[in-house]
Amino acid sequence: MKLLKDFKAFILKGNVLDLAVAVIIAGAFKAIVTSFVKDIIMPPIGVLLGGTDFSELKLILKEGSDAVMNGDQIVTAAISEVTVNYGVFIMTILDFIIIGFAIFIIVRAYVKSQKKKEEAPAAPPAPSKEEVLLSEIRDILKENK
Repeated sequence: MKLLKDFKAFILKGNVLDLAVAVIIAGAFKAIVTSFVKDIIMPPIGVLLGGTDFSELKLILKEGSDAVMNGDQIVTAAISEVTVNYGVFIMTILDFIIIGFAIFIIVRAYVKSQKKKEEAPAAPPAPSKEEVLLSEIRDILKENK
């Protein structure tokens, strides 16, 4: 029962909600980066490499075949080809590098902002009521001399 109680306490913390929001935003960010790589970065690279479409780059391990039909009856079912899609893998690596760099920049900016907060000198605390009262008494005594 302690496990369930601890789990409930964990779920009800605000950090879980923050994490859920972060995961949703990361999913949207991944879609943006994937489109950026696929639609903006890879076409110029493909043109530089002789009109290559990276999503079509693959190594065919086994050729596929079409279905053999006898009228409406299938004699032999179609066999799809077996491929290693290394072009898609290259695009995925680029996605990862761009997302990793963006997260690095965000974390770096956050760390710098935290250092600035730490380096900023804290304002001296306001004097307590006793100190104010003692200062007033001191000033009155100075005036009476």
